[in-house]
Amino acid sequence: MWVNILIGVLSLLGGIAIGFFIARQYMMSYMKKNPPINEKMLRVMMMQMGMNPSQKKINQMMKAMQNQK
Repeated sequence: MWVNILIGVLSLLGGIAIGFFIARQYMMSYMKKNPPINEKMLRVMMMQMGMNPSQKKINQMMKAMQNQK
């Protein structure tokens, strides 16, 4: 009886540990493929749209994106 409980608890802990490392690896690869937008990327996007971005406008856009999160 107590052996079954011990096996269940150990299996649960092992599953949690394995799930954590799989999720961590997935998120690391996702962030490498899709990095978050930084000021340099925002400046390039605005220039591609035909805008001449000032540092003030870049800061406003970054703050607006951070507030959305």
